[in-house]
Amino acid sequence: MKGQKQSRVDNLEKRMAAVTNVLQQLINELNNVKTISMGTLQTIKEMPDYDEAIEKLKKKNEEMQQVSEGEAKLEIPDDQKEDLQKV
Repeated sequence: MKGQKQSRVDNLEKRMAAVTNVLQQLINELNNVKTISMGTLQTIKEMPDYDEAIEKLKKKNEEMQQVSEGEAKLEIPDDQKEDLQKV
């Protein structure tokens, strides 16, 4: 009986070590992605017309927010509403 319990404990310890290794690899990869993204951002900031492009994106974002607030809603014509009610 003790042999089975010890074997099970050893098996669980191996699994836990494997999970720990996977998590450590994920953390390392996440740090690599962070470093790459920061480097990319710094490179983009050095490009000409960066500030102008940011302003254009801000304006587009504002326009999209206005549209999503309800200024452009889908309207169904009355004759099509009748058709939908029949179904």
